[in-house]
Amino acid sequence: MPPKLNASQDDLELFRSRLENIIDQRHPLVRLARLIDWRVFEERFGSLYAEAAGRPALPTRLMVALHLLKHMDGLSDEAICARYLDSPYVQAFCGETHFQHTLPLDRSSMTRWRKRIGPERMEALLAETLAAAERGGAVAEKHYKRVTIDTTVQPKAVTHPTDSKLLHSGIETLARMARKHGITLRQSYRRVARYARQEAARLHHGGKRREAEARVRKLRTWLGRLARDITRKIAGNAEAKATFAETLGLINRLGSVRNSVYGRRLNIRPPWPLRSDRRR
Repeated sequence: MPPKLNASQDDLELFRSRLENIIDQRHPLVRLARLIDWRVFEERFGSLYAEAAGRPALPTRLMVALHLLKHMDGLSDEAICARYLDSPYVQAFCGETHFQHTLPLDRSSMTRWRKRIGPERMEALLAETLAAAERGGAVAEKHYKRVTIDTTVQPKAVTHPTDSKLLHSGIETLARMARKHGITLRQSYRRVARYARQEAARLHHGGKRREAEARVRKLRTWLGRLARDITRKIAGNAEAKATFAETLGLINRLGSVRNSVYGRRLNIRPPWPLRSDRRR
């Protein structure tokens, strides 16, 4: 059913003091409540309620006001509900005429209301907020021509490129490409490389550096064998050479860079002379 009228409008509230008589009319929330056109939300959300089915819904102004305060102050649903009971200005902003000692809704009602409204109709809150700012003189039309956004740097979920991960990724990539292009390998090393990578990570985390280095050496050897095997079998195929050129180039770069932890190299000679060779 459509939202019901506030219970504070009943005749039982006749002998209670009205909020407008006990609060400061110059308070920011009171002034903001006067600038917002609350009828816009009732017209926008009214079609979502059935006329004669179910229990009466909560007042639209109550739900909209709570969500506006929630995002203005960065509060959770529980925190904004607790603030409703503590502050008469929050209750006045929500459309109450008399101070309420009990919460007129459950916290889960806010979640259900958001699901009913949907993200598209929630944009009406932002549009009316901007319209209220224009009516209050806080924002002019020229301010919409350029928007300045203050962002906060967030760490990305990027794993650290350890040697075992890079070598295992190279083996997986070469084996997958060889199978896709019909190249028969002597051995793909995919199964043993997976276990070696896991063992290297476990041993390195446990402080067993020598044992972890042994697993990384195996991965480096297997990647070199796989790369040389593919290089021999695509020697006379120009199309296959063009397909594997970028991948083998990355493998060569991986082999030319000295490992900062273990001080080893892949047994794959890069196409350019090494620094040690130039010194000689």
